[in-house]
Amino acid sequence: MIREVVTIDEEKCDGCGLCVPSCAEGAIKIINGKAKLIADNLCDGLGACLGHCPQNAITVERREADEFDEVAVEEHLKTEGKAAPAHNHDHAPQAHHSGGCPSAQVQSLPKMAPAAAGGCPGSRLMNFDKPSSTGADNSGQRPSELRQWPVQLHLVPPTAPFLQGADVLLTADCVPFAYADFHKDLLKDKALLIACPKLDDTAPYVDKLTAMILHSNINSLTVVHMEVPCCTGLIHLARQAVAASGKEIELNTIRIGIQGEIK
Repeated sequence: MIREVVTIDEEKCDGCGLCVPSCAEGAIKIINGKAKLIADNLCDGLGACLGHCPQNAITVERREADEFDEVAVEEHLKTEGKAAPAHNHDHAPQAHHSGGCPSAQVQSLPKMAPAAAGGCPGSRLMNFDKPSSTGADNSGQRPSELRQWPVQLHLVPPTAPFLQGADVLLTADCVPFAYADFHKDLLKDKALLIACPKLDDTAPYVDKLTAMILHSNINSLTVVHMEVPCCTGLIHLARQAVAASGKEIELNTIRIGIQGEIK
């Protein structure tokens, strides 16, 4: 059958093994120093392992492959001495919870308090003057804590003036939508970089972030990511960049739940 399934580029793979524990079905193993998909029928194709590969060697492609087999997964995990992931056996595609990336899982969440939104002023580099705050934090429209533009990591140059000596907040795209007090609690007094380890082409990101640390004398780096497994790729990216820079800077991580709570 034709379906989506994981493919691993052996030339890019360095055998670090970070993808192995991220695959709940145990479909990936390190063999002869390289990550291997041991059987198509063990892979659900959801790509929970993608964000865990620092070399970007793992992709999901649509190709001829054996059908995903939950029974085979359970038997395989038993032989490996691991607990089988929970499955929905009614075979409805939208209800498939096979241990893949929770970001692809359909869920209805309790209604949360609404948050204010702002428009896009363009892609020109800008520094913003801090507006004066009026009223209590819990009444009226709060002033934005964003002090620069652009914010996307792939658009921000390493020599941007707002990075100089800054405390930098590297956040996953979804975080500001999930965490209602993002501006007040996380963004305030920080330079912002936004990226998605699952959907972006992250190949240049380590080098760019390394250059930012080297050229801008960044004071600290805080990584804010969602609780979904693919999002932790942002942490690996940051750690690699700090290590490559050879500088000792403060590195913090914050995990946000999909209902907006700090984990």
